[in-house]
Amino acid sequence: MDQDILPQHVAIIMDGNGRWAQKRHLPRTRGHIEGGKRVEEIVGAARKKGIKVLTLYTFSTENWNRPQSEVSMLMRMLTSLLNKKITELSHNGIRVQFIGKEEGIPPAVREVIHRATQLTKNNTDMILNMAFNYGGRQEIVEAIQRIAASLKNNTLKISDIDEELIDRSLYTKGLPDPDLLIRTSGEKRISNFLLWQSSYAEFYFTDKLWPDFDTAEFEKALMDFQTRQRRYGGISPVGG
Repeated sequence: MDQDILPQHVAIIMDGNGRWAQKRHLPRTRGHIEGGKRVEEIVGAARKKGIKVLTLYTFSTENWNRPQSEVSMLMRMLTSLLNKKITELSHNGIRVQFIGKEEGIPPAVREVIHRATQLTKNNTDMILNMAFNYGGRQEIVEAIQRIAASLKNNTLKISDIDEELIDRSLYTKGLPDPDLLIRTSGEKRISNFLLWQSSYAEFYFTDKLWPDFDTAEFEKALMDFQTRQRRYGGISPVGG
């Protein structure tokens, strides 16, 4: 693997926990537990590889439509995992950030989110960016609302609106756009995830269900990324 051609920002849609459990005739909750183990493994692998930003699609705005028992379990699991790992993440130089809509998140989850971001805010080795209660369309709507409010208050002119302003108005302001977007479980769509930011991301789809997506599979995705020619609408040196 060429260390000079690694993506700076990797985003992952962690899909397939429920199907992993169902294939084994286990409760769906077991799939989420195993998926949580893979989160720990891939965060460690990304840090060792020198990935600067890792964004994980942790819980979407649409996930609230799942059975209440499953949603409650996911909330408890996230709270427990963060409580156990905050100190370790901080010692490893990982800065934890969250993107998404805070409104509607249970108080216990909000508390641990705030504690994790506060404790790790000065770390610089890697950013672990967790998309929680996140929806790409909602993110863009909120960005437009903020821009419209500035226009109404006469603190912004229409001519000031450009891509850079929109970037600064998104949840991800200050972060580079993802170079590589991975989705597990065989689905080939991005499901309302980083819609603006992924305009030039390289996509990697794998049939592996998330609980089976280990370090070796992560390295396969990175190796595949290194075979891509990123032209951004231009042409390669040999044409195309």
